[in-house]
Amino acid sequence: MIQRILPILFALLATGGARTSGAPAPAPAAARASIVLIMSDDMGFSDLGCCGGEIRTPHLDRLAANGLRFTQFYNAARCCPTRASLLTGLYPHQAGVGWMLADQKLEGYSTGLNDRCVTIAEVLRAAGYRAYMTGKWHVTAHTGPNGPKDNWPLQRGFERFYGTITGGGNFYDPTTLCRQNTYITPVNDPEYRPERFYYTDAISDNAVRYIDDHARDTPARPFFLYVAYTAAHWPMHALPEDIAAYKGVYDGGYGPIREARYRRLKEMGLIGEACGLSPQAGDWDALEHKAWEARCMEVYAAMVTAMDRGIGRIVAALERHGRLDDALILFLQDNGGCAEGMGRGPKINDTWVAGVKDAHPMAPDELQPAIWPPMKTRDGRPVRGGPGVMPGPADTYIAYGRDWANVSNTPFREYKHWVHEGGISTPLIVHWPARIRTHGEFRREPGHLIDIMATCVDVAGAEYPKEVKGKPIAPAEGESLVPAFEGRRIERDAIYWEHEANCAIRAGKWKLVRKGNMNTGKLGAWELYDMEADRAELHDLSKQDPRRVEELAKKWEAWAERTHAKPWPWGKKP
Repeated sequence: MIQRILPILFALLATGGARTSGAPAPAPAAARASIVLIMSDDMGFSDLGCCGGEIRTPHLDRLAANGLRFTQFYNAARCCPTRASLLTGLYPHQAGVGWMLADQKLEGYSTGLNDRCVTIAEVLRAAGYRAYMTGKWHVTAHTGPNGPKDNWPLQRGFERFYGTITGGGNFYDPTTLCRQNTYITPVNDPEYRPERFYYTDAISDNAVRYIDDHARDTPARPFFLYVAYTAAHWPMHALPEDIAAYKGVYDGGYGPIREARYRRLKEMGLIGEACGLSPQAGDWDALEHKAWEARCMEVYAAMVTAMDRGIGRIVAALERHGRLDDALILFLQDNGGCAEGMGRGPKINDTWVAGVKDAHPMAPDELQPAIWPPMKTRDGRPVRGGPGVMPGPADTYIAYGRDWANVSNTPFREYKHWVHEGGISTPLIVHWPARIRTHGEFRREPGHLIDIMATCVDVAGAEYPKEVKGKPIAPAEGESLVPAFEGRRIERDAIYWEHEANCAIRAGKWKLVRKGNMNTGKLGAWELYDMEADRAELHDLSKQDPRRVEELAKKWEAWAERTHAKPWPWGKKP
């Protein structure tokens, strides 16, 4: 009897009272797995070692070898929409984050998570879980230290938070670094002050601390831990020893790395033999700054390896406390490789350095003013960019650029922002020894971020609410992936996308996709692809099958109206 009552009491204490009416009592804590949800930032489909890449990721490779890999899992093409969808189980527009976080005066395009959605943390806490987060939040426009915090992690279900409220930023001195609801800096944090601060390590170390504290304080309760890395988002910042490990690996340029990844993807079986290779971006032979370009990818790879090492520490903490077998670990990425050219312009360095008016060191309590330059290091040096400025140290701010992003997205077309496969395809690694008895298998069921909420609710024995505080909550859109863990099919009608007027629908093996222009609202023609025969989207079948194009386009339009993707703010409304 006590075991049945305790979770209910925990839920009431965690939420300040019942959040839903008529919800069944949660299952006993001992019967439920803890859940660790890990997401990386701005990485491509083929970057990880277990996904064909040459980047060293032994810990993620081990999780994949002892678990499952989903080969056709999808995100929402961009950081904010992905995070909103992941946290809520809704399409981004339903949660109010159809684009970034500027107020577009439209229901689907607001300044952050709306009050018609709930987060995984809120749902699981109501079921007796504890909820912790480390890393990047990025689902609110209210980022000031003294502004509204209703959409900060602690106000959306998490009990403990260490991380950044905004997206991107310096890895040695992150903008909007917080502990709980309070801004801190790497040098004034009373709880975490390592000899050498590096944000990826800080995210990992604080996640480990939360696991340790949970094992000490409430070992009988399950927990939900959300770890949102900023690796490998620009700027390219990494520790010297990690960069040195990749010295010379990328000196041969884009082509050899891309061809090797393509070959390994086929050998592994992650893509079919029929899958082609999209056109290569960039001409290595024509480059003037080859050493600089190679260094950009060396630093990128080092960032990924540092993240993987931190994931290894998180896994070790679970194992140390006897929780690894009963923990569901999920790893995915927020969008495809990033083609943005931050800090890569030939004249950017002089502009940025000139923008730093005060070269004095920063005080311990002084906050970085923005997530991009002009800015300075904490010891007072201007941050630099441009060709010839070798990325990696704290006084640099450079992206790895379109041509390496094309390599990251091997074998697919396009990048972050677009909803062709290169923008929306993510590995999904699932590790759960207590329930997943087969090792190293693939699951080829198409899936989407919206499925993570449904999966967590299923695993936790939780109840997704119909209303919270008297306000109706949008029904969850996704399907639990648990049947797929066990090799069973997931039945669904279709999966949908819209971002910056780029639109797509995936129904069975068919994908309809088009590009759009967010400034003008002008739309390209619909393209139709058979994903079984042509996952790289090289052979448009729209002219051969106009009836299917019309049918899928009508489904997309109905979805867009239902989920508030339309009306949209892009140019003239269609």
